Amino acid sequence: MYRHQLRNFYIPEEQSIYLLNANDARKLKDWIALCMGELEKLGYRRISLAGKGAYGFTFVGVGADGEEVAFKFSRINLPPHIRERLADEAYMLSQVCHPLVPRYITYQVVRKQGILMMGRARGEDLERFSLKTGRLPPRLLVDIAAQLADILQALRHHHKDGQPAPLVHGDIKPSNIVFDPESGRISLVDWGSSVFAQTDSDGQFVASNVMALMSADLQHSNARLGDVYFIGPEQREGGLSSPRFDEQGVAGTLYALASGQSCRFGCRALPATSLGLPREFALMLDGLLSEDAGLRRRAGDYFLAAMPRLKRLVLPTLVLFDDSPQLPVWVSPEQHEMDTVVYSSRKSFLREHSEEEGIHYVDDAQLERYYKNYLAGMGETEKAFVAAVSRIGRYPVVGGLAIHWEEEGVYIDSSLNLYDQALKEAFAVAVNNVVMLARAIDRIGVFKACLFNARNTLHLSRSDEHSPFLPPPGTRIPYRLADIPSTDDASRQHSYFEDGRDPDEQLVLPYAIVDAIARLNRIHHTGCIIFEVTPLYLKLHSYYRLLDRGAEEEFRALLAFIVDKIPLISDQGVGGFMKLPHKNTRFFSHQPVQPELFYPANPRA
Repeated sequence: MYRHQLRNFYIPEEQSIYLLNANDARKLKDWIALCMGELEKLGYRRISLAGKGAYGFTFVGVGADGEEVAFKFSRINLPPHIRERLADEAYMLSQVCHPLVPRYITYQVVRKQGILMMGRARGEDLERFSLKTGRLPPRLLVDIAAQLADILQALRHHHKDGQPAPLVHGDIKPSNIVFDPESGRISLVDWGSSVFAQTDSDGQFVASNVMALMSADLQHSNARLGDVYFIGPEQREGGLSSPRFDEQGVAGTLYALASGQSCRFGCRALPATSLGLPREFALMLDGLLSEDAGLRRRAGDYFLAAMPRLKRLVLPTLVLFDDSPQLPVWVSPEQHEMDTVVYSSRKSFLREHSEEEGIHYVDDAQLERYYKNYLAGMGETEKAFVAAVSRIGRYPVVGGLAIHWEEEGVYIDSSLNLYDQALKEAFAVAVNNVVMLARAIDRIGVFKACLFNARNTLHLSRSDEHSPFLPPPGTRIPYRLADIPSTDDASRQHSYFEDGRDPDEQLVLPYAIVDAIARLNRIHHTGCIIFEVTPLYLKLHSYYRLLDRGAEEEFRALLAFIVDKIPLISDQGVGGFMKLPHKNTRFFSHQPVQPELFYPANPRA
């Protein structure tokens, strides 16, 4: 079962609905429609889907009194004991009274479906916000840090029935922080991983008297895992829950926002001291992310004590970085609706011994979803690198990357086609992070990634694994013509085959299909074709841009021939081919750590 799961090559975020088979996609759409219908019956209007996560969906609507309300539903396909966590989340949210936390309204069960109702957090989550802006400027970052420190202080000093009862949110990350640009205020949302702390910030057991201490289960952690992209080592290793967990979530969040990444793992190669932050703030952040547990605790105490003062720093906007992309990026003036997906050779790339022995024994859906399929066996910088490639896939972009690590440095071939001019600067930051993290990795190896539009995916199914996949009449592989005919010398064309087989490929394709792809290879174009075959379903992912308009008839015929030969596929697994427009290799020297760069002490100088 474990090996079978590893065959899934998608990024760990929510899969595009365009990658679901028709039956699952219909079920999902029907269930969303059912939830919205139930809310309408309860008297709410202007209902819309606001977000989705590992455990549930959030809708927003307007009540009869005109107030905007958020509704959270647990996913219907989760096991009952996981769905029941929504009631736990409702109880924990009801314990929190803070202006930066959405207020609890009520929890109801309608037709066995739990619904958590709460105040709506105004604005946009910081993950989406950072994808539009790139790294956050120091002024905004410090303001957010000060508000998070205020929330952590309130949780640390929470009381229940007159007795100390510190709360742990357990899953602080950019996507769980909603930011309102108009007011500058944040809201900390998604309390599904929150618990009462078992120990206080000094590591002492939390109990009001000796009898309560004796009756408490202090041999086992009550903590939920949270998102392994942002939580600290104590929470990831199953330690007793503590307010220190949230300090680590805040640290990972602030680091990711400061660097334009989507995880905490890049802090060895791109330390906070290299991100143009005020010196004191940067050193504190690096301390929070340190491998030394004692330094992490001291930095956490310093963070809470210093933020009321640091938020008064004068931090006008300064240009401290050259954010021009270090790899070629073609930006289209037109926009296209697309769901970008990354296929990469991440699993067999740069394996190291497992850092957390026994982590696979933890029974948690987040761990199942993120850690087993994605992070196990990689070093910190390697994790950050693959997460940075995944972040590129959050933009409307198609193309590919081929990265070769050699003793003398890193060679990168790329084709990156961005379909939104407004995102150019933020996308350049994401691309440059991939380059900087690649330079910090000391290995000999190859990494390839294809970026394609999931809306072009062809779906086929069969009744049993001994029957052939039969494409319905009219099935075709889509392609686009280049806006301007290519004048590149044909001798500089990149080949499908020059990078060798992708390390993660298991699928053996029929000779007729491979031969047709070899003939396609002689036509000047760019793109990729990927076959994903499971016992009952076949997905054919592709992105094609024809650069030689004179060869369009032959090109179209070869794509049709590939479709005709799909019934010959008898193997299972994943296999694909990527072709870049031409050879334009960029070379970068190895650089384990980026140099220091602080915000100037006197910004007006």
